[in-house]
Amino acid sequence: MNADADSPGERGGGATAGSVRMREPGGALVIDTRRLGEYLAEHLPELRLPLSASLFEGGQSNPTYLLRDAGQGRWVLRRKPPGRLLPSAHAVDREYRVMSALAGSEVPVPRMRLLCSDESVIGSMFYVMDCVAGRIFFDPRLPGLQPGERGELFDAMNRAIAALHRVDPAAVGLGDYGKPGRYVARQIERWSQQYRASQTEPLEAMERLMQWLPEHVPEGDEVAVVHGDFRMDNLIFHPSEPRVLAVLDWELSTLGHPLADFAYHCMAWRLGPGQFRGMAGEDLSALGIPSEASYVQAYCARTGRAPVAAQDWEFFLAFNMFRLAAILQGVLARALQGNAASAQALEAGSRARPLAEAAWAQVQRLGAR
Repeated sequence: MNADADSPGERGGGATAGSVRMREPGGALVIDTRRLGEYLAEHLPELRLPLSASLFEGGQSNPTYLLRDAGQGRWVLRRKPPGRLLPSAHAVDREYRVMSALAGSEVPVPRMRLLCSDESVIGSMFYVMDCVAGRIFFDPRLPGLQPGERGELFDAMNRAIAALHRVDPAAVGLGDYGKPGRYVARQIERWSQQYRASQTEPLEAMERLMQWLPEHVPEGDEVAVVHGDFRMDNLIFHPSEPRVLAVLDWELSTLGHPLADFAYHCMAWRLGPGQFRGMAGEDLSALGIPSEASYVQAYCARTGRAPVAAQDWEFFLAFNMFRLAAILQGVLARALQGNAASAQALEAGSRARPLAEAAWAQVQRLGAR
């Protein structure tokens, strides 16, 4: 299941379980490796020119490249995509900041090397981090593994997100990383605006959600560093042990409500494989994967919180389905404009409608009409 450092199973930070593909960048995603190499040589004394760059397949937002030098050097570059961008989107500088701040904490992150805001180097802002060797799993059902292995990997994943939500933002220099309070309400406002800005066709379910959600936000508020896209395929696991070595793709991170972040992570239990890398309908016990209830219980124990009220939990799940639908609508818009990072972006973006409908169905199960 492991991939070596030169296999096509590499993505966004390291070697993977074999599902990731690399390709030569084309069109607007081509970068001048000579110019880039000259720039990096000034900051990475171990780099040996010439430099090559391959594009990771699979990402839908910030184009990510594997850099190789003439020696054994391997780094990962993340950049803003070219073309017209939505306001506040593709914040690679925020990714760089949060991972730099979390270095040395219990949250596993790659080592950050440099942030470049000079667009003359490759055409957009970018950062470079170390390449972390390990496994990335794209299917949460973890085919090919034994039940015991699956349970251990899920426990490691639970441990990683709990560690993140235990971080004191001020203690790691992230006290001003986002606006404190009203996170869910502000997220509903933000993603409603982003959806409007990238809308390509009318979606009735989204209209209903944008009306219902702001009126039913649970009472009470909490503030933690939240990842915003904490999924299994955004984690690099140890090549052979049930440990998370790195959490990737921090573009949507901010200060927010930890339960909203955790509920997004737990959508895998509610969505099927055809909706968004989920496992709804599977025999989890036979697979060795914990139930949603036991997984939530483990998280609450690790974070020292009381059990989550059922009504609040169901709201957070509906909210996150809405939010993901808005994100996928942006992916679809970029695909239609021709500047998405992945060749699969059009297919992924087409899931916005069924996901919005699933979110509205979730609301209706809560008794809303």
